[in-house]
Amino acid sequence: MNKVVLVGCGNVGMSYAFCLVNSASNVDELVLIDINKDKALGEALDLMHASSCSKRKIKIKAGDYSECNDADIVCISAGKNQDIGETRLDLIEKNISVFKSIINEINKTKFNGIYLIATNPLDIMTYVTMKLSNFPANRVIGSGTTLDTARLRFLISEQLDINPKNIHAYVIGEHGDSEMIPWSTARIGLNSVDKYLNKSTKNKILKNVRNSAYEIINKKGNTAYGIGMCLKNITDAIFDNSNTIFTVSTYIDKLKCTIGYPTIINRNGVKDYNYLNMPKEEQDDFNKSLKLLKTTINNLKI
Repeated sequence: MNKVVLVGCGNVGMSYAFCLVNSASNVDELVLIDINKDKALGEALDLMHASSCSKRKIKIKAGDYSECNDADIVCISAGKNQDIGETRLDLIEKNISVFKSIINEINKTKFNGIYLIATNPLDIMTYVTMKLSNFPANRVIGSGTTLDTARLRFLISEQLDINPKNIHAYVIGEHGDSEMIPWSTARIGLNSVDKYLNKSTKNKILKNVRNSAYEIINKKGNTAYGIGMCLKNITDAIFDNSNTIFTVSTYIDKLKCTIGYPTIINRNGVKDYNYLNMPKEEQDDFNKSLKLLKTTINNLKI
């Protein structure tokens, strides 16, 4: 039985939950936990009713941390949201406190599965989870730059009128303002992206990718649907043991940091990394993002 426990029934968490219910995901049981127990119960009831129309039957309920005992994945989306004008890094102190409370409760259980983190600042909270839980790095996975990568492929698709599934390009680094695109590795089908996009267009796309969250937050207050689908896809890769490559955020021992990077995901969590050979200019951009995250992590008080 594949069991997911979701901690945090806000916009992101419930978008993820709805994606699991409204798809053929290989999930047998979904448990919702929230500091507001009535909200968790209400959301569970709503999802139960929706499940009667879904492609696959899932057992859904609200619960407490004891449900983590036999969970395969614990997804944490709880925490303070990014307000208008805030960067993701502005949320560090607020959300470390939240995570200490949550992971302290999970540590009291027999949970031995995979952590899936969706709370900002994403790379930092993934590192915090690894440290507080004392779990091995391969079993603590943040959504990383999977959403940024999805935004990138959408924007290129719109620019070229080509299906996003045939666009092979990544955003890597911090899930934040220092993220970068290794254009040298990007392909449209089998062709280099340089055949289709000039430098000016590439720079415009990168700017749009970086600003997407701010634009959405300014207009509707939060981002939810895109990250919900990304979390669902990562969950599928775990339960299907598919060895799929995602730009998740994990602690890469070679880099001594949690950072978004092409990563092979299967039932055990992280299988390996798809290391990139980038030209100096791109490597320098990536190193700037890496340095920012390392400095932030080294200054943490946990």
